[in-house]
Amino acid sequence: MPKVEVVERILSANDQIAAQNRARLDAQGVVAINVMASPGAGKTSLILQTIAALRGRLRVGVIEGDIASRVDADKVAAAGVPVVQINTGGQCHLDAPMVGRALDALPLADLDVLFIENVGNLVCPSGFQLGQRWDVVVSSVPEGDDKPLKYPGIFTEVDAVLINKIDLQPYLDFDEPAFRQAVQALNAEAPIFSLSCKTGEGVAGWASWVVAAVERARGV
Repeated sequence: MPKVEVVERILSANDQIAAQNRARLDAQGVVAINVMASPGAGKTSLILQTIAALRGRLRVGVIEGDIASRVDADKVAAAGVPVVQINTGGQCHLDAPMVGRALDALPLADLDVLFIENVGNLVCPSGFQLGQRWDVVVSSVPEGDDKPLKYPGIFTEVDAVLINKIDLQPYLDFDEPAFRQAVQALNAEAPIFSLSCKTGEGVAGWASWVVAAVERARGV
């Protein structure tokens, strides 16, 4: 029982800071999108493709979450986008205090949308609010079509689901209809986007959803 009480206190404190982050972003007109996935699913590639697709439409900033290194942050910086790297030092997810400190280093007045790339994990990240307006999960073809069945929690809670690396479908045993059926059984409201960050196929549809999501958040 004491362990449960400690966890509840930690989550409560995190949620309070997340609400402060959200209020700060709202005051600046910035819409944050929390991007979650397994390691290697293509979160950074997706963000880079989205940056290119949104150029001239929305001003983008990025928070990169990793256990170590700033490899992904350097890639985003090379695209000319404001980015802050968070290294968790072993923690399997980002939390609201980490994001709050990262916001201090971003030019929020110059942004419309902020992508928060969470640590690669399909369990822990969905349990911690960060101040985001929307949550999305990326699942890739090489991971198999059973991810919604194995990790229902995250698929139940997100606002959109992305199937990445569809260019590999001819070479792998991935049943997309079964994947979609499993997602819809858990979360009938979440749109599902099939795309390839390598070829660019399907990215435009996802980018249009981002634009619409920002407009909805702003009440446009």
